Amino acid sequence: MAAGAPRIFVSHLSGVAVFDPNGDQVGRVRDLVVMLRVGRKPPRVLGLVVELATRRRIFLPMTRITGIQAGQVLATGVLNVRRFEQRPTERLVFGELLDRRVTLAGTGEEVTVLDLSVRQLPRRDWEIDRVFVRKGRRGGAFRRAKGETLTVEWSDVTGFSLEEHGQGAENLLATFEQLRPADLANVLHHLSAKRRAEVAAALDDERLADVLEELPEDDQIEILGKLAEERAADVLEAMDPDDAADLLGELPEEDKERLLSLMQPSDAADMRRLMAYEEHTAGGLMTTEPVVLRPDATVADALARVRNPDLSPALAAQVYVCRPPDETPTGKYLGTVHFQRLLRDPPYTLVGSIIDDDLRPLEPDAALPVVAGFFATYDMVAAPVVDEAGSLLGVVTVDDVLDHLLPEDWRETEYHLEEGVGADGA
Repeated sequence: MAAGAPRIFVSHLSGVAVFDPNGDQVGRVRDLVVMLRVGRKPPRVLGLVVELATRRRIFLPMTRITGIQAGQVLATGVLNVRRFEQRPTERLVFGELLDRRVTLAGTGEEVTVLDLSVRQLPRRDWEIDRVFVRKGRRGGAFRRAKGETLTVEWSDVTGFSLEEHGQGAENLLATFEQLRPADLANVLHHLSAKRRAEVAAALDDERLADVLEELPEDDQIEILGKLAEERAADVLEAMDPDDAADLLGELPEEDKERLLSLMQPSDAADMRRLMAYEEHTAGGLMTTEPVVLRPDATVADALARVRNPDLSPALAAQVYVCRPPDETPTGKYLGTVHFQRLLRDPPYTLVGSIIDDDLRPLEPDAALPVVAGFFATYDMVAAPVVDEAGSLLGVVTVDDVLDHLLPEDWRETEYHLEEGVGADGA
């Protein structure tokens, strides 16, 4: 459902079938998982609890959902079939929010929650926006009962929010919800070890992965060590492969192998490949997930790929044209097409006809000074890494180069932009 599409009431999702990209049913929706927020901000919908045919209940993130249509939910990608475990900051819609007594903010009247509606926001985020309530006596969420019913905005009711029902790490999490990962990492770094572990345990996998990438190595190891092993493996899978490989490389061999064995085989293979290179080389710095296209792909195809909101700006700045296979290590690397070139050419243009093949790619054993010199000389934000056989192995981005060039304690320095103050201090 795209932004602006009709809202969906959660009662219509109960028991709805979930299908994979091949059209095969994988299970049915049993609940929705949301994260409440401070004050009257609408809750984020994190995902669905899906019951498989085996009766196991798993978590399906909203980022894996491509569509919600009449009587079905369409999912993409590989499903994680580990059993769903609710976290401290999570609430179950059917199990905890429906049939709840809340208060209308304008009148102070107590009402019963019968239903909630969800809507999709930009960047594949979802939130609860409205509440369907009944005045008068209490009744079941899906039972008929006397009393006036009405639909109100989430902000028009009280009785849900963390200010009223949350303490400790939940309130702390909600307070810092809008922080960028680097800023939240700075906050975590200065918390006590106990509180740091509480907040890390309450973050969802994607958010924790983003924050871990910004933390000093000691904090990364400490937090990862306090997570359950299966969850630690999930968080590593959600991290950028190069950052996850660096973190794994700092762990004792036994711990490293145990975590690798819990990861998806393809992700574990990427980690092992990255760990085979020296840390301060192009191979050790690269990520294995660039945007790769075949030469017969069109500019329209390329633009669709770089619009992916999960891509960092550096990875979205250019696409890499290769012979199949499309996954790294690819077939023969042919060249790069820069984002600005994609904007200048007609959508039907083949990317193979507009590649930039003048720049020599980096070799995987190129040392850090060579890599840094490449970026400085050619004003690039990302550079391909190609082996002797001509296969694209991965891409080094400028942020990874900076991480290794800056002093080890650079994260201890706080950078603040004061409101109304420009670069010249005016």
